[in-house]
Amino acid sequence: MMPRVSSGSIRLRLTTQLVVVAAVLSIVFVYSVWSVGKNTAETTQDKVLSAAAASIADALRTERGELVVDIPYSTFSMLEAISDDRIFYRIIVNGTTVTGYEDLPADPSLVDSRVPHFSNNVFVGEDVRTVAVKRSFSALGVPVDVVVFVAQTRAGYTRIASDVLSVAAWVGSGFFLFAIVLCLVASQSALRPLREVARAVERRGPEDLRPMRQLTPVEIAPLVSALNGFISRLESSLIRAEEFIADAAHCLRTPLAMIRTNAEIALRTTRSTPSRQALREILKAADESSRSTGQLLDHATVTFRSDNMKVERVDVVSLVADTIDRFEPVAEMKGIKLLSTPGRTTVDCRADPVLLRSALGNIIDNAIKYSPADSVIRVSTDLPLDRIRISVCDQGRGFGEKSCEMLTGRFTRGDNVEDIIGSGLGLTIVAKVVDSHQGELCIASNPEGAGTCVSIILPH
Repeated sequence: MMPRVSSGSIRLRLTTQLVVVAAVLSIVFVYSVWSVGKNTAETTQDKVLSAAAASIADALRTERGELVVDIPYSTFSMLEAISDDRIFYRIIVNGTTVTGYEDLPADPSLVDSRVPHFSNNVFVGEDVRTVAVKRSFSALGVPVDVVVFVAQTRAGYTRIASDVLSVAAWVGSGFFLFAIVLCLVASQSALRPLREVARAVERRGPEDLRPMRQLTPVEIAPLVSALNGFISRLESSLIRAEEFIADAAHCLRTPLAMIRTNAEIALRTTRSTPSRQALREILKAADESSRSTGQLLDHATVTFRSDNMKVERVDVVSLVADTIDRFEPVAEMKGIKLLSTPGRTTVDCRADPVLLRSALGNIIDNAIKYSPADSVIRVSTDLPLDRIRISVCDQGRGFGEKSCEMLTGRFTRGDNVEDIIGSGLGLTIVAKVVDSHQGELCIASNPEGAGTCVSIILPH
């Protein structure tokens, strides 16, 4: 069942938030660079204007009691060196303009003799930056206050500020685009632990209920802890279910045996045809229930022991021989011959003998059950490619068209065995044992004719 998915995703949300942060930082960067560039251009213009005004003021002198104004040519060269803006000046002596542009905005009362005074004004329809420098002289014992005003249009300053803004915008745009790539990489990297946890869960088999032990970031630790808690509860629930099935199967064995015994006694003593038919149905039902109960108990035992295996060196040839001896009386009752053809005298492997004997017993039991009278069942043991192969080949009806994966499912049987009593747990038990030993279960047609070959392949 697919989980419910909300609109959007964590990766999209994280990426969006990072991109928004990158956009804000880009805007702040552009504004900061533009502000610094603009202030630098204005400071540069102010310093040049101040130097020009100071140069003019320093060139003032008195001759025979009169103030002489001699504007140095270098002053205007200095201003023209930084830009091709227009330059204006005005010199005011004791409140009277003696030279320069009389309509240039100027207020001598605001000028301090200690520091230059800067202001922004509009002159001849253009924005100008104006600096005022004040000097005091003495002409024939009379104090004279001279204020020098120098103004320059701001086209160069505006152009520099625009260029800085353009460069900052291009750099900011490049930074933003690069930040988007970094945001995608960062979101991908930040979510990698979640994907690793998901892959770790996906790689597990249906029977793997071990707690997750891999290292995870602090933020994902609660999720892994909750997942481990769920796995623990699920494992406990499955164990209780298996124990209940085993207990129920064990408790049903004795009543079923009593039902079968009493039914057989009644069948021998009664002469009524309907009663005998009813008793045969009871015997058949008792046999089917007894077989299912036994296999349920066997399945519960295998499931529990698979998680607590007792691995040791096992002589496979001896184990096969013992299992054949155990089933030989049942085979003789149907006129079936059990033949063992071991490839070697001894073949050892590391396995749980109880589980391996249970798996082989279920395969031989199935072969006897589905084989006709006067047929042969061959059990062989060989060692192909350093692996142990135990094969049981019968001359029965086979399993029909179902695949190996379907046949090993619980309570699943072949398409052509509906008339034979069975629980559908035999191959499930075998598959469970093989998986617990990291082996392989192979089900194929008998190469020598009718029937089936079921093989257990285990590591040597």
